[in-house]
Amino acid sequence: MRTCSATTIRERRDEWIKAGIFAKLKTIARDSYDRIVGLVLDELAVDGCITKAPGGGECAGRSPVDRGKLGMKRSLLVEGKGIPLGRVLAPASRHDSPLLVATLDKLGGIGPLPDDITVHLDAGYDSQKTRDELDARGMTAEIAHKGDKAPIQAGQRWHVERTNAWHNAFNRLQRCYERDEDVIDAFFDLADAIITVRRLIREAWILYRWDARPAHRR
Repeated sequence: MRTCSATTIRERRDEWIKAGIFAKLKTIARDSYDRIVGLVLDELAVDGCITKAPGGGECAGRSPVDRGKLGMKRSLLVEGKGIPLGRVLAPASRHDSPLLVATLDKLGGIGPLPDDITVHLDAGYDSQKTRDELDARGMTAEIAHKGDKAPIQAGQRWHVERTNAWHNAFNRLQRCYERDEDVIDAFFDLADAIITVRRLIREAWILYRWDARPAHRR
């Protein structure tokens, strides 16, 4: 059995990042899903999620929900069934709302987009500035109101919350020791590809029949 050092592994990883391998893998998985199942791009959702970042680094900051320990925030964009479309990384102290513009800009590499798009957001985005931004993009805002209980106005945000949970199932993302944003982004791209392929297999099992089709979706 042959092995290599941790330094060699990191060097190869960095070479793949520079070559765009992880980003290409995510794009291939998403395009395959769109071709076989179809992305629901007329219903989008954005939400922020705070995780631990004990190693510090470019995306780390004091967490408001973890006694000021170092944490990282991701602002995640998903389509109507929870397929990840992009994310923005930031220190945990950043509010969700200012990250919305950069998060929606991730749609630039996806298309064509439908004419009517509804963006589902939680009460943290409940401001006129957010509504003006979405209106300028020709999008409809579906935003929870501050002060109203979540179960009453859950809307279509549960897809992005579920995808955040899927990301957190990868321990390297839930408790991140990486310090470079490029490396963290690469690991998220890999996680996006895995999540998308899993959903593709599950959805294709329902929609299609083939000779080697398994008896169960799992």
